[in-house]
Amino acid sequence: MRLMFPVAVALTALAAFAQDVVQLAPDRVKVVFENDRVRVLRFTEPPHSKLPMHSHPAYVTVGFTNDYSRYTFPDGKTSEERTKAGEVTYSKPVTHASEELAGATSKAIMVELKETGAGTPANVTLDPVKLDPKHYKVVIDNDRVRVLRVTYGPHEKSVMHEHPASVAVFMTDGHTKFTLTDGTSQTVDGKAEDAIWGNAGKHLPENVGSQPFEAVVIELKK
Repeated sequence: MRLMFPVAVALTALAAFAQDVVQLAPDRVKVVFENDRVRVLRFTEPPHSKLPMHSHPAYVTVGFTNDYSRYTFPDGKTSEERTKAGEVTYSKPVTHASEELAGATSKAIMVELKETGAGTPANVTLDPVKLDPKHYKVVIDNDRVRVLRVTYGPHEKSVMHEHPASVAVFMTDGHTKFTLTDGTSQTVDGKAEDAIWGNAGKHLPENVGSQPFEAVVIELKK
């Protein structure tokens, strides 16, 4: 029995590490949407709030507020991180607990990347970064994702280009018209701090609103 007790403790600890942050704090972490490629979470963390030990797969975070957090890892080590409103970060899979150190509520969208196997690399020939560098800038580029910051002035339009499957996170409200390759069009009304899924495809966007528009597009590489 003495040998079984440490094993039981270890198994309990491992189970705790693997807990889902949505189940741990459903009032502060909510699922925006989920499919076979991603799970998109909305974090709303009051000042000085804490999240117990939990795990994430690789993920991209888009922050809407200035943030100051302390992370505690399974080995007891800690780190502190400051990010600014509008900043985008990428993280490899991690297990940690967190504490919000800022004096104001922290808001962010997290895009968790699901492991889908080797997959086929996305084949994009009409790259918006090359075709329209005024409106599309690369923020992060690694083996999992390419993250673009998209900015349009009032009534500005792009050129026909394409994206692989992606998640768009709206930094501002926006009223955007997308013209497709067959000549048809569709309009998307985006709300600041929201996120939507986009299948791979070609389109020509136009900001048909009277205000500047900004979004972060997280392109999936596989």
